[in-house]
Amino acid sequence: MSPGPTVAVLIPVKAFAEAKLRLAPALGAEERAALARDMATHVVQSAAPLAVAVVCDDGGVRDWAESVGAEVVWRPGTGLNGAVRSGVDHLREAGYHQVIVAHGDLPRAGSLAPLGDWPGITLVPDRHNDGTNVIALPGDCPFEFSYGRGSFARHMAEAQRLGRSLRILRDPAFGLDIDLPADLDELAVMA
Repeated sequence: MSPGPTVAVLIPVKAFAEAKLRLAPALGAEERAALARDMATHVVQSAAPLAVAVVCDDGGVRDWAESVGAEVVWRPGTGLNGAVRSGVDHLREAGYHQVIVAHGDLPRAGSLAPLGDWPGITLVPDRHNDGTNVIALPGDCPFEFSYGRGSFARHMAEAQRLGRSLRILRDPAFGLDIDLPADLDELAVMA
């Protein structure tokens, strides 16, 4: 399977004003919001030429998503795991056979399109092999998302539980997510 019109990217995005609170020791509120918006814009751009949907529950994020040409999947009150599951279902119902879920805090993400070329489940861990920054999977896969600390191990176990073929890609560009002040130092090193 090669990426094409049957592959879409889903980006869950939290309210920019509430994003990246753990960066407060290093950045003020406006700086954190701007950083979150800039990183999410980069991830949208990294999705080209694929269709992009942003799953969110914030009006400011909705307006931003529309301004960058992304479809908005409005899912208030579902939490991250519920929002992602609902977003994948929405894209499947829209005719997409493969969905790439990429988080919006990947400032060095490369092209996402090649991740949609595997018929099974692709997991891209963060650089600590703890979190899961990108998941590509068939739209009809009943995958149970389980984000948060230790999600990479849980997501590997879920792929095995489902008996789906599993591909793990460790990539420094996709592995860098920005959560803590030390991550900003790593971002500067990669610049």
